[in-house]
Amino acid sequence: MAAAVYVPRSPTTGVLNGLVRAHLAAFLAAVDGETDGSGVPGFVVNEFRKFLRCGVLAHGFARVRCGGCAFERLVPFSCKGRAICPSCGGARRMTERAMHLVDHVSVRQWVLSVPHRLCYRLAYDHRLCRTVLSVFVRALRSGYRRRARSQGLSGGETGMVTSVQRFGGALNAHIHFHTLVLDGVFVREPDGTLRFHPAAPPTDDDVRRVVGRIRRRLERLGLAGTTRRDEDRDPLADESAALAGLAQAAILGRAALGPRAGRGPVRVGADPDAPWVERHVPLHAHDGGFDLHAAVHVEAGDRERLERLCQYLCRPPIGQGRLSRLRDGRIAVRLQRPWADGTTHLVFTPLELLQRLVPLVPRPRINLLLYHGVLAPNAPWRREVVARAEPEPRAVDPSPRMPANEQPEEGTPPRRRPTKLGGWARAVHTGRPERPGGLVTHRVLTRRSGHSTPRARRRGASVRLRNVMTASR
Repeated sequence: MAAAVYVPRSPTTGVLNGLVRAHLAAFLAAVDGETDGSGVPGFVVNEFRKFLRCGVLAHGFARVRCGGCAFERLVPFSCKGRAICPSCGGARRMTERAMHLVDHVSVRQWVLSVPHRLCYRLAYDHRLCRTVLSVFVRALRSGYRRRARSQGLSGGETGMVTSVQRFGGALNAHIHFHTLVLDGVFVREPDGTLRFHPAAPPTDDDVRRVVGRIRRRLERLGLAGTTRRDEDRDPLADESAALAGLAQAAILGRAALGPRAGRGPVRVGADPDAPWVERHVPLHAHDGGFDLHAAVHVEAGDRERLERLCQYLCRPPIGQGRLSRLRDGRIAVRLQRPWADGTTHLVFTPLELLQRLVPLVPRPRINLLLYHGVLAPNAPWRREVVARAEPEPRAVDPSPRMPANEQPEEGTPPRRRPTKLGGWARAVHTGRPERPGGLVTHRVLTRRSGHSTPRARRRGASVRLRNVMTASR
């Protein structure tokens, strides 16, 4: 089998990058002209600008060198964005962490969708979003514990990992929760060991009871009402009228600005005379605008399928392969699967597509990946549950003796204690490789670095020149 060859991506040649680069300034000006002039919040604009710098060598890179053959490669820095960039969507973090925790037991996915009016309130109210998620998690936890007690298992606990998704398949703003549940409970045995007991598969009645319990609990909290009183304030509109209008239109799948305001995108392949199709999906229930689906199940040990599921949970809103530019400059977005009326593509103008992307940007420093139950950060059983999936550590002498042939001679200074930084972190911290074959980072200095004096600017220019000359060797 031939070894895989690393092929660097070309970020500036993609359809999405060209769209944002060519039309971002015009879009921001149109938003200012149509609203009160305040525009969209700064964290949204920064997300777009970081995306334009992602993967570009001119904005910083790491130089990786092989210690054996002295081969070098320049790896550009990424933007770490969570909404727009198809390369930094977060699937790697979910795959590396969540899959590692739960791949030794069976897993079931529960997906909860909420009504449009509640979806709008959850978009930028993280505390309210966590409240709804807490009700959802408690309903699932009580259901698993109740089924365990019916089997004679008391004191059982399960674990969950939730990914908060902000988008739908049509690039509409759609806040919903994908929760991977360990399909069973952990019970402490009389001998002190922790044992996992798989749960019986749920029935359609079980799913209906769970979604009904969620709706009733949210109604008691005043969050499931279908109407909104006039005296209720809209905090998002008070913060940014532009973002509130774009979010409302994106939730309904319509344009907010331009000549097609209030209308949906053009559909390709749609049959206007297609009848409405009612399909029965197993383990799928609706109640008062709430939708719950629980048909996806992964057996224990099926690591490949679990990895694909984790990648699906934290995928970016849109991939480069789904976008294509038409001759008239519009953008066609291919749907992941055709709709019931035959629609295969949605066509947007550049400004309409940017309108859809704005409400998908979350607030900064907001967690979209959350752990519950035995997988929660401070859960008493977390260490034991995670240890079941980790390899046994090798026994290491806490104070190994140095071999006789490597004993230092008398009079030589003692060896320095190793720092807490690892090889990668030390290289990034010091800007020098730890040893041959290490890592060197080069970050282009910008005006944000504080170089305001002429001498500092000249020093910054010399550093940039040295970096370029070093990279060209």
